[in-house]
Amino acid sequence: MQLGAFSISLAVKDLQKSKAFYEGLGFSDLGGSGSDGWAILKNGDTVIGLFQGMFEKNMLTFNPGWDQSAQTLDDYQDIRALQKELKAKGYVFQAEADETSSGPASFVLIDPDGNPVLVDQHV
Repeated sequence: MQLGAFSISLAVKDLQKSKAFYEGLGFSDLGGSGSDGWAILKNGDTVIGLFQGMFEKNMLTFNPGWDQSAQTLDDYQDIRALQKELKAKGYVFQAEADETSSGPASFVLIDPDGNPVLVDQHV
């Protein structure tokens, strides 16, 4: 199973304060303007997403089709194939990708401790 690039998505109260905090730790912009309520930051291979008002809890995020620099991979497992494989294993989804579609899609699982796991394909 190839889940793709990994990041932590943080639900923040004040995007600009959070962004400044992580920039002080050596993170730099990877994506998002901040004006739309989100920013993606990177330090080495570590990626974090900061999201203000978009969701309630922090979550693990995987991006099939991307490497850690958000560059499209030549070979990756499509999100619909991942979802089908997980369904066959008995996983229950909070939200599902449309299996009749192609291209960008996402699904959400909840781990045994209540943590959301977002699998979000952008390609």
